Amino acid sequence: SLDARPLPAWFDEAKFGVFIHWGVFSVPSFGSEWFWWYWQKEKREPYVKFMQANYPPGFSYEDFGPLFTAEFFDPDQWADILKASGAKYVVLTSKHHEGFTLWGSKYSWNWNAVDVGPKRDLVAELAMSVRSRTDLRFGLYHSLFEWFNPLFLEDATNIFKTRKFPTSKSLPELYEIVTKYQPEIIWSDGDGNAPDAYWNSTGFLAWLYNDSPVRETVVTNDRWGVGSICRHGGFYTCSDRYNPGHLLPHKWENCMTIDKKSWGYRRDAQLHDYLTIEDLVKQLVETVSCGGNLLMNIGPTHDGRVAVVLEERLRQMGAWLNLNGGAIYRTKPWRAQNDTVTPDVWYTFSPEEGRVNAIFLNWPLSGTLELGEPQPKLGETQVKLVGYEEPLKWVALGEKGIVIALPQLTPTQLPCQWGWTLQLTDIN
Repeated sequence: SLDARPLPAWFDEAKFGVFIHWGVFSVPSFGSEWFWWYWQKEKREPYVKFMQANYPPGFSYEDFGPLFTAEFFDPDQWADILKASGAKYVVLTSKHHEGFTLWGSKYSWNWNAVDVGPKRDLVAELAMSVRSRTDLRFGLYHSLFEWFNPLFLEDATNIFKTRKFPTSKSLPELYEIVTKYQPEIIWSDGDGNAPDAYWNSTGFLAWLYNDSPVRETVVTNDRWGVGSICRHGGFYTCSDRYNPGHLLPHKWENCMTIDKKSWGYRRDAQLHDYLTIEDLVKQLVETVSCGGNLLMNIGPTHDGRVAVVLEERLRQMGAWLNLNGGAIYRTKPWRAQNDTVTPDVWYTFSPEEGRVNAIFLNWPLSGTLELGEPQPKLGETQVKLVGYEEPLKWVALGEKGIVIALPQLTPTQLPCQWGWTLQLTDIN
């Protein structure tokens, strides 16, 4: 019955959101946000060596807590960058698998951002700035399990026949963040190999959908216990960096990250580790054509900065959406997702205007673009290039297909630099 709840319309219309992975793992900012696990549990050599070379013997992961300082964290500045990105929602990691909460949780004693480190309620500050300065919806990521929490480890030893951890920590935290911050997305993660019954996910979701302060507008993902991913929930994520390349029957989201190797900030990242704006526009267009949303991740630094390279990518995306957003926001998938003749052409449909959008990612050298999917009507079909005044000339290719003459433009005259939108009206 939970799956029968209709997904609030705003989520499908939004198409693009920004994910923020921030926490104590931002202090070592080495390798991955899974630093603690790779260092202590798997004892991976690069992590062990990094600690031996840079920290005194006996230094524990908990000792990173006070070093998570956030002294440069300016929530207004973050909100302005998010607004400039063209995103319609943001999802902040309220707590990752390390168990450290970015708000002063009364269920996470002495391992939260108000007691340790910044001594600030980071969730409250960002929520307030986002809501006062932008029209973005505010969402929170929350990890169900915690790698090294003794209560969770005890339950796991008992093959989840006991439920000390969810009843005393995980569930109370979820109720706490919903009641306190009223997020419109709950992005759950990290089932710890335990079933949804152990987490009482259905009990929580029933409250969220029926009685919580966000019951009308909240959306949830599909990570609520073993076996629920890609099968239950408001929208499906299926896996990280999920991009099926074809239309899915259920609303889905492609959560991916600008840094190809990590979700958290890495000081050792090289320029080629970051996706280019061309890569990101391609991801967005492919995802939206196939009915998905793109959730694009950044990892801020321990002192609260959004690295300049990440800010640049966000602002570039915003500049592209500022021009081409009509082919992205509020669109529906068309009968064809991509073109059969020319590669790297993706379609969306704007129902309000009755318009087909063809987004092409490579400007053809020939100056003409051949599309195999549209069926034009002689004397009626109009083709426009977004950002260019004059309608474009075209010829039909028999029953199906169209050849479009693109304008001869110098690089500075192009409406944008990466990915261009053709608007086709009055086609079959």
